[in-house]
Amino acid sequence: MGSMANPVILSLDDDPAVSRAVARDIRRRYGDRFRVVRAGSGPEALAALREIKLRGEQVAVLLADYRMPEMTGIEFLEEAMDLFPAARRVLLTAYADTGAAIDAINLVDLDHYLLKPWHPPEEKLYPVVDALLEAWSSSPESTATELRVVGHRWSAPSFAVRDFLARNLVPYRWLLADDPEAGRLLAAAGASADDLPLVVAADGTTLVAPSEAELAGLVGMTVAPAADFYDLVVVGGGPAGLGAAVYGASEGLRTVLVERLATGGQAGQSSRIENYLGFPDGVSGAQLTDRARRQALKFGAELLSTREVVGLSEAGSARLVHFGDGGTIAAHAVVLATGVSYRMLDAPGLTEFTGRGVFYGSAATEAPSCVGEDVYIVGGANSAGQAAVHFSRYAARVHLLIRGADLTASMSRYLIDQLDGIDQVTVHPHTEVVAAAGDEHLQRLTLRDTRTGERREVDASWLFVFIGAEPRTGWLDGVLVRDERGFVTTGPDLVAGGQRPPGWSLPRDPYHLESSMPGVFAAGDVRTASVKRVASAVGEGAMAVSLVHRYLENQ
Repeated sequence: MGSMANPVILSLDDDPAVSRAVARDIRRRYGDRFRVVRAGSGPEALAALREIKLRGEQVAVLLADYRMPEMTGIEFLEEAMDLFPAARRVLLTAYADTGAAIDAINLVDLDHYLLKPWHPPEEKLYPVVDALLEAWSSSPESTATELRVVGHRWSAPSFAVRDFLARNLVPYRWLLADDPEAGRLLAAAGASADDLPLVVAADGTTLVAPSEAELAGLVGMTVAPAADFYDLVVVGGGPAGLGAAVYGASEGLRTVLVERLATGGQAGQSSRIENYLGFPDGVSGAQLTDRARRQALKFGAELLSTREVVGLSEAGSARLVHFGDGGTIAAHAVVLATGVSYRMLDAPGLTEFTGRGVFYGSAATEAPSCVGEDVYIVGGANSAGQAAVHFSRYAARVHLLIRGADLTASMSRYLIDQLDGIDQVTVHPHTEVVAAAGDEHLQRLTLRDTRTGERREVDASWLFVFIGAEPRTGWLDGVLVRDERGFVTTGPDLVAGGQRPPGWSLPRDPYHLESSMPGVFAAGDVRTASVKRVASAVGEGAMAVSLVHRYLENQ
């Protein structure tokens, strides 16, 4: 195995003298550990980034001048985010352009802006870059360079590995089992094609058919709590959970967030969220998740990955959270933010093709494989619409299947208008999937017109399902009051006819987001009658923390 290439620091400035000066100062301090690349225009810099991406190298920091003729620094950084979302971003500005730099903080998640000139670099440049490199080096992307995954194209376990890595923003190189390099890796690991998927780390460590916990450990994610007792345990790492973790930790509560699969939840899989406050040009779910995760860590929250919570109980004034492996952690208070999962589509043949052509949610790993093919999407809400927009960039045609007459009842107007303007997207009203067929993977779908009952068969290798919202609360059966669909009931909804919920032990009514167990709060999609939007979930996470403070003050 060859030595790994040093991570890249890229500088972009259309003034050759400035470009040389930036590269000189960066190379002088960091050249022994990082490869410095400089470009004279936005298109040139993007071409360099694409080449770096194809070689499997990493980019640690991007420094871009604001004023350039072909493409501004902000426009460049916005496009660069899609290639290297974990790279730290710096805008070089003149004093007159500081307003633009401040605007860029929201638009491209800017980490810092530097005024020109930056001399002396020991005072004005190096401290900034030092801090950014430290932040980048603690991210999963920096520790996973040259991670390789060997697997079968139509294999559910292979897809599960790739999906886990992608959702946790860990880059990897994907090798099909019949690739010559894959054969060499299998031989070196003493494995065969029957043992796939195989994961090979940069240091030569190999995992055969790894579990999610093994993968998390390999790429440097935290899987074990640092303590037995906390002020606050947040269960679930979607927008509501991340919001609670950020506000809890920033307000001085010793906070731990426990996530079963990957932070971000369903929102983290979204290719573009365009109606979230403060991002007028939209933000991808991965970018928003990465930003929130970094905030939580910055304030001192712990983030535990691949830990499944299976129980909740009281122990005096403490609340115990039980893990699937038998372990527990305790806290003064708990915020439940487990969100919802997409409902399984009930039709013959679909179950056996899950992960082999049938996917629940937006599988970002699969989009490049859909080039030139037809993609079928089931669902009429925003998540389905965002997926249709995303896949239209790759697929020959995207078919959006909905049971209703149109999209107006369940999808935001801005998305409907976007879909109307994309020639590759066709909406099929009154249509449902009633069967699936194929050999090693999905090859055919049977569609039914819900008005006439007429059936037709179509060739299809790609089906993405975005239907329903089922809360992940089976483990709370008999512990908390839930509604008939399993959503956690909170606040005033627990008080019926002036009577507090059974077992309620305090001489007051439950607070607004408080469940039937004092000190346990619910936020986001898991809560009865919640608004299923990212902004409201984040807001409820923050509100839950304020109620946690009130609860603790009155204990």
